[in-house]
Amino acid sequence: MKNPNSQSSKSGSDPTPPKPRLSFLPAIPSWVIGLGIGLIVLFIFSSVSKSFWYFEVIENDQVGVTIEAGEIQGVLQPGIAYDFGLFVDLVKITTSAVAITVDDPELITIDKQRIGLEVTADVFRPREADIVISNYSRYRNIYLNDESLQQRMTAFTLQAMKVCVGDKKFDEAVIGSGRDDLRACIDDELSGLAEPLGLEVRNVAVPQISISPEVQAGLDAIVQSRLSTEKAKQDVEKAKQEALAQQAVEEGRIRVDQSKLQEEARQQAILQDIKRQQLEAELAVIEQEKINTQAQLELTSLQQKVADQQALVDIAKELALATLYEKYPSFVALQIALANSSAIKDTDKLIFTPDGVFPNLIFSNGSTLPTYNVTP
Repeated sequence: MKNPNSQSSKSGSDPTPPKPRLSFLPAIPSWVIGLGIGLIVLFIFSSVSKSFWYFEVIENDQVGVTIEAGEIQGVLQPGIAYDFGLFVDLVKITTSAVAITVDDPELITIDKQRIGLEVTADVFRPREADIVISNYSRYRNIYLNDESLQQRMTAFTLQAMKVCVGDKKFDEAVIGSGRDDLRACIDDELSGLAEPLGLEVRNVAVPQISISPEVQAGLDAIVQSRLSTEKAKQDVEKAKQEALAQQAVEEGRIRVDQSKLQEEARQQAILQDIKRQQLEAELAVIEQEKINTQAQLELTSLQQKVADQQALVDIAKELALATLYEKYPSFVALQIALANSSAIKDTDKLIFTPDGVFPNLIFSNGSTLPTYNVTP
């Protein structure tokens, strides 16, 4: 059996009202609810697409192109960039160097010679706002894609290489300073082609130049012939220099021998002069000695004469006395008497006795001493 009470509640005919539910939440204004719903919707849309906002960091080697609804609004330099709106976007352009290397093995010079070139360069995208804005829409792919940039610059480089090589002779393009002229020409041509795109070309170099085997063989033959000619010239010059050197050696030897002879002659002359002076000195000494000997002889003779005269002077008195004595005997007796007289002193005692008488000496003490005969 069914319960009548349950059947009546299903039908909704129960007149008893439901009890009210208790709530402790405060009332929320409708504008707050609307703002929240809007933010939720904006977050959902921003998560789905970045076309409504951006918040990006622009690096030092980049510039940022701000776009809104498909139109360029400006160019931003490195830093933090942000914006929001309908269909806003920020495109980053890398401005660091993009290296290119281009080879062309078949280039024809103006004198119909084939050479190959390898050219390297660095390409820079623009940083200036006006150049970026004026060229971005036309060269967007080149500004954003390195591969596209390299393809375009490769084509420009090949054209520049053909123009510059085609205007030069083989020697002007390959040998010596001609390679630097060729590099400068390619640099100018390449810069002229890249400038309309807002691109800058730097550090152009031509590191490698290749030539065909036929040209290489011809150059080798020319070089070999030139080397042979130069070697022959060098041999002639060498022989000439050796002859000059030998001649210089002989001349030097002759000069040395001549100098030796001249020095020997000068030394002999000096020696002879010294000997002459020595002989002259010896002769002078001998002559002086001779003079001295003669003078000595003369002096001796004079001294002898002086001595003789002095002797004469010394004996002149005696000679005069002798003559006087000889001429006057009485004068001799007088002189004898004077001599005897002068010989007697005051203390002497004289005794005169006749001849033949021997006197005796009588002393005071009484003794007697006979006198000796003094004239026997």
